[in-house]
Amino acid sequence: MSIIRAEEVSYEYEQIDENGEIAGTYKAIDHVNIEVEPGQFIAILGHNGSGKSTFAKHINALLLPSEGTVWVDQKDTKNPDTFWEVRKTAGMVFQNPDNQIIGTVVEEDVGFGPENLGVPTEEIWKRVEESLRSVGMLEYRNQSPNKLSGGQKQRVAIAGVVAMEPKCIVLDEPTAMLDPNGRKEVLEAVRDLQKRKNVTVILITHFMEEVIDADKVFVMDHGQVVMEGKPKEIFSQVDTLKHYRLDVPQVTLLAWELRKNGLDIPLGILREEELVEAICRLD
Repeated sequence: MSIIRAEEVSYEYEQIDENGEIAGTYKAIDHVNIEVEPGQFIAILGHNGSGKSTFAKHINALLLPSEGTVWVDQKDTKNPDTFWEVRKTAGMVFQNPDNQIIGTVVEEDVGFGPENLGVPTEEIWKRVEESLRSVGMLEYRNQSPNKLSGGQKQRVAIAGVVAMEPKCIVLDEPTAMLDPNGRKEVLEAVRDLQKRKNVTVILITHFMEEVIDADKVFVMDHGQVVMEGKPKEIFSQVDTLKHYRLDVPQVTLLAWELRKNGLDIPLGILREEELVEAICRLD
């Protein structure tokens, strides 16, 4: 039974003219169908303006469909009676952690969400400790977030969502503003959470290397899902991805170029060791 299901979902933004009046509409999502099973690691790719972040906001009911339906754990996001249940089920982590961290001390910030849910104080502190430990930030619990690096701040933001014990975590380009080390820290924390807690992870990103371990990848363009499949299936189609203005992992591109030049290299190479093994097998 799916935890997230989008059926023929469309969303239109209103376009406002210089007089503040509605001049028309822009369809940011166009009849999207996506289904996610519990415990999966899902990646959604797309060029800027493809609709991937707009769709992400539908999972947490920050936006509601103009057409179609989004179900989160069997609950219709448009139903006002289940609004908070949807928010509790699907937690959101945004691109800039500074917009999500509000506490002056790390542990207070992580405890803010559970406190708003009415969780008893003793349980809150248990969740804070467990959540910070799960993202490798327990030793920083008494520090000010302002003294943390970008990667550390983002891990605290993730811990704050984890402390609310959602079944699904939606990460909307969480590493876009980080340096390579920060991106690595955050991605490792996310993967570890997904495996240890069996939480569903939906990662919106434009860094191709971040999705090679995903269970399934969706590619969006102009508000539509134009490709879907396992990472190897998606990255086997280099020309198609280039058509949609997307890159591929560097090792995948190298393998593709070698194949174009006549070497018998398999399609969809995702890791350096795969490429080395394939080259060693050549006569």
